[in-house]
Amino acid sequence: MPKRILAAAALAASFAMPAAAHHGWSGQEEKVTELTGTVTKGVSLAGPHGEMQIKVGTVLWEVTLAPPARTAAAGLKPGVIPVGATVTVRGNKSTEPGHREMKTILVVHGDKRYAVYPERN
Repeated sequence: MPKRILAAAALAASFAMPAAAHHGWSGQEEKVTELTGTVTKGVSLAGPHGEMQIKVGTVLWEVTLAPPARTAAAGLKPGVIPVGATVTVRGNKSTEPGHREMKTILVVHGDKRYAVYPERN
């Protein structure tokens, strides 16, 4: 009997873990804003969300993109935007004081537009 309870608990926990790892938009401001800066870390698709980093003035911003498959489907892949390039990102800043992170809807580089969340644009 205890093995069944343990197995059931493990199964239930496995379903809850992906939901806990995906934070959604709840930690972001409702207001959509734009930042223009220089790419300091190029696009990475190695985590649950794509990421890049830009410098705006003297401040580094973490740019959180869509999940890797969705980011790549929008045309935004590693190496597409070089380090040192100027980009404009449009999205929702973190609500956490001092946390310089934006969950991004759109990345603009030159005449290219990468809408990773087009339904929010």
